Amino acid sequence: MKTLLINIHQLLQVRPSEVRFVAGEQMRDLPLIQNAWLLIEKEQIADFGPMESAPLNATKNIIDCTDRVVMPSYCDSHSHIIYAGDRVDEFVQRLEGKSYQEIAALGGGILNSASRLEKTSEKQLYEQAAERLKRCAYQGTGALEIKSGYGLNLQAEVKMLRVAKRLSEKFPVAIKTTFLGAHALPESYKNRKDDYVKHICQEMIPEVASQNLADFIDVFCEEGYFDLEDTEKILSTGAKFGLKGKIHVNQFNAIGGVALGVAMDALSVDHLEELIEEDLMALENGQTMPVALPGCSLFLDIPFTPARKIIDRGLPIALATDFNPGSAPSGNMNLVVSLACMRMKMTPAEAINAATINGAYAMGLEATHGSITKGKKASLIITNPLEDFSHIPYDFGQSPIDQVILNGRLL
Repeated sequence: MKTLLINIHQLLQVRPSEVRFVAGEQMRDLPLIQNAWLLIEKEQIADFGPMESAPLNATKNIIDCTDRVVMPSYCDSHSHIIYAGDRVDEFVQRLEGKSYQEIAALGGGILNSASRLEKTSEKQLYEQAAERLKRCAYQGTGALEIKSGYGLNLQAEVKMLRVAKRLSEKFPVAIKTTFLGAHALPESYKNRKDDYVKHICQEMIPEVASQNLADFIDVFCEEGYFDLEDTEKILSTGAKFGLKGKIHVNQFNAIGGVALGVAMDALSVDHLEELIEEDLMALENGQTMPVALPGCSLFLDIPFTPARKIIDRGLPIALATDFNPGSAPSGNMNLVVSLACMRMKMTPAEAINAATINGAYAMGLEATHGSITKGKKASLIITNPLEDFSHIPYDFGQSPIDQVILNGRLL
């Protein structure tokens, strides 16, 4: 089946296949074709170009995109969408003055989600996550990384990852899965962190790998959670089982996790609300992608990742939602792009690059997603009528999206 998009006002993010990500000054450049066409064949982008060369006889299945921007779907490289219920009670507690750390010390936070998840059946967990994934897809997300981490025991972590795999089989969204057993210390291992790290390395990782349930492994490297030594042990063990590393790092404190991630060739280091000179120097010496999560900063009222420092050092940056029940209960990448512009001082071009091609790289999907490139998946956003793509972040709070195409099919 072929589909032809014609009269595209701006065909955005047009790149050759060799571009894996963009960094520094390159992020200001968002290549586009004015008044363009794009041909979809089966699930892929077959061809595109200026309207004067449009193959109007290629198919009768034509979508007129007059006055509309067409761009690659968003690539959200950091989410926790598999969880039970919500944590709206903690939202109210924060409004009443309690900090994220105080709520966690009272049994809230990640341990709260773990307790709820253990009582929720796999069927119920799938149904709740599927509804969230549908919302993400209709908001333009075509690729999504999903983490475990609300199980904190082998059975529950495996349950979460099975749900993620099932979502990947049922939905046209490209999904990558991440094992995050080191998200918090479970109650059963209170004051026995070394034993829990050993349990992760000796029992959880081998089982997750044997069932082929994860693409990546992640650690919450932070004061009060897992330190540098723990993180190195867990990532090293994961690497032996073919799981590439990612790290939650520098959300509240800079403790050397960025440099460790780069040294261990982690695919990404995520959060980075706190960033020091040593972190920037480390990032200059590797291929690790810094990932910012502005929805979390907004919701928790904590600093935003200093994107300008990162970009002005010639480095890349990706944007993701951190969709989770406690610190970022939204999977709306349009809002993330707006926040990056308004609160992180990124230009619209930089923010869209960060949310597409760089996000794809941060989840190992740069060969198939993130740009308008022949042979890549035809996962696309068709906007409402817009004068220019800058209206995507400018018109915040409103959806700029008219239609979404995933793997060559209209949602």
